[in-house]
Amino acid sequence: MLTAKDTLDDKLKGFDCGADDYLVKPFSLKEVEARLVAMHKRHGGRVTNRRLEAGDLSFDPKTLSIRFAGASVKLPPKCIQLLAILMSEPGRVFSRRELGSEVWGDEQGTSDTLRSHMHELRRALKKAGKYDPVETVHTIGYRVNPNAPS
Repeated sequence: MLTAKDTLDDKLKGFDCGADDYLVKPFSLKEVEARLVAMHKRHGGRVTNRRLEAGDLSFDPKTLSIRFAGASVKLPPKCIQLLAILMSEPGRVFSRRELGSEVWGDEQGTSDTLRSHMHELRRALKKAGKYDPVETVHTIGYRVNPNAPS
């Protein structure tokens, strides 16, 4: 948030309304650049490598180890990327376009690419945990359900 309002109450209200950062005028463009770079790093998960958890499912970005219902899960790199995105916000629905863009950028050829990788991811998780924690949200995308088995 870029603003001239500089009281503590203004700042707290800004964060309460969903601001990721709060910068008061006048400001330096170098500071804006530094803050944008830091936000980009946070969004990409490069600042902290915290363990991601959703119910029986856990993913350690440092070691790339995945455990589901106590069992180790082995996945290819693109499936690991998909899982990391889905687990970054358990319960949130990620659109097919969003997932494809995050994992393949402009390289993704067809929607079958995402579909086949999701199938591989879900098959491996179901084999390890006896149920599939990934839900398809019809015509929209996918989400990790951190709650009861489906």
